[in-house]
Amino acid sequence: MRRRIAWKWVAVGAGAAGLLLAARFLPLQEWLKRFEAWVGGMGTSGMLLYGAFYVVADLLLVPGIVLTLGAGFLFGWGWGVVLVSIASTAAAALAFLIARHLARDSVRKLARKYPKFEAIDRAIGKEGWKVVALLRLSPVVPFSVSNYLYGLTSVRLGPYIFTSWAAMLPATVLYVYLGAAGRTIGEERAKSPWEWALLAAGLAATAAVTVILTRAAKKELAKARVEGTGD
Repeated sequence: MRRRIAWKWVAVGAGAAGLLLAARFLPLQEWLKRFEAWVGGMGTSGMLLYGAFYVVADLLLVPGIVLTLGAGFLFGWGWGVVLVSIASTAAAALAFLIARHLARDSVRKLARKYPKFEAIDRAIGKEGWKVVALLRLSPVVPFSVSNYLYGLTSVRLGPYIFTSWAAMLPATVLYVYLGAAGRTIGEERAKSPWEWALLAAGLAATAAVTVILTRAAKKELAKARVEGTGD
């Protein structure tokens, strides 16, 4: 489990570094301007299209980190957080409903690939949405897969949706911030030392809060004997 979490952070770091390097050395500003012109011509439909693509990709079990970084890069921190928060929550709700009402047998087969699911199911049976919140903060199972697996548990839809939205928000803010930072670094205008300091301080503070919440969630999951199960 520790190796899996370590690799997750390595992947996030590599993705962010790649985005920053791309912003520095590729003509991303020109591409971004073209995309923004296209989105601007579509109005709100442009953001809705990106959000719909995000939902579909999530339902197809595509990792959402790249799309989350892209939302920050394309739409900025504020709108990026709003867009990803809504899209990721919608994807979580749809996958949950599919598993509970339409494809229960298929999802059960998927669950067999994750031995930890039995422990998760037992823990949710005892603590309900609290365990869902902890698992969102420190995922034992990949996010897009877990959306389906929760549909097999006893948690109710309403608490599941609200808890998922709230617990996913710290990571959403972090990844969107990284994407927005990549856009800022790629801008041609020279930045003052204060701007660089504010950018670094904001990134450090956001990352620190996310790490603290993740570690706290891991401890609580260990108490519930969720992370202590075999891989």
